[in-house]
Amino acid sequence: MRKRTLLVGALCCGADLLHAQSNAQPRKVHRIGYLSAAADLDHFQEAMQKLGYVEGVNTVLVVRMARGRLELLPSMAADIVRLQVDIIVAASPPAIQAARNVTSTIPIVMAVTSVDPVRSGFVASLARPGGNITGVAMISDVIAGKRLELLNEVIPKSRPIAVLTQIGHTAGPGQVEAAKAAARSLGRELLVLEVRESKDYESAISQAAALSAGLFVVSNPTFFDDRDVIATLALRNGLATLCEWREMAAAGCLMAYGPSVEVLHHRVATFVDRILRGASASDLPVEMPMKFDLTINLSTAKALGMNIEKSLLRRAQLVH
Repeated sequence: MRKRTLLVGALCCGADLLHAQSNAQPRKVHRIGYLSAAADLDHFQEAMQKLGYVEGVNTVLVVRMARGRLELLPSMAADIVRLQVDIIVAASPPAIQAARNVTSTIPIVMAVTSVDPVRSGFVASLARPGGNITGVAMISDVIAGKRLELLNEVIPKSRPIAVLTQIGHTAGPGQVEAAKAAARSLGRELLVLEVRESKDYESAISQAAALSAGLFVVSNPTFFDDRDVIATLALRNGLATLCEWREMAAAGCLMAYGPSVEVLHHRVATFVDRILRGASASDLPVEMPMKFDLTINLSTAKALGMNIEKSLLRRAQLVH
């Protein structure tokens, strides 16, 4: 009789467990839109995984990348909104603007915008964004002069500096103006080379090579995505090239000066996490990087026959 009672009790417990499981809330699956002018998703995905967001388990990523074709961003942004995402990560000023144009309610996280988000109208202020946009801003205009000064240190004074920028990319004009101001103060001639897409690189870099110029590459996701092509063409044409990101120096550019892409995307992922947990984009202050690193590619310096001053090498992270 006791065995029968225990069996009935066990069956009742099993039934209760099945009933509890059937009434349990399904796991929340977050739909995250990612809109970019280039193919720069890896660091963000890694950062999100570290925070517990696993694609196919509790996260669906809706990714749209223009790969340098900026004119595609408006339709891509509209497509992401139609797919009813919970949040949009927008990488680059044109992507942010495109997302902003199609929604005022879905939270938008800026992924390392290189323009002033207040002056661009994305947020009311850095401390109190006030709308549906917040995130990480790295105002490249501010450090463009410093970057040009670094390039000035390694090329002969008689040579001009060519600035590579992309037509239609809002990050370019401010950096070009800052570079012009720095060039004037240094007594340097400055040449602006505009490209629309990757097929234009060879012609632009050939123009710089014809003048034996140093090459200043503005901060731009398209250029970051095309870093191997740019570095190869620059080296083939004997150009000392200054870029922004360490990865670009590792790809073969002579020097880079800027913050860590990996660290910045970790901060972007943190914004996404906080908003998905209930925070309001309007209340989250915009963050800006505080640490900037100089990187020098020693193999590129050797190939160009350049002797970099020891004082500059001591300040730099070195790659080969």
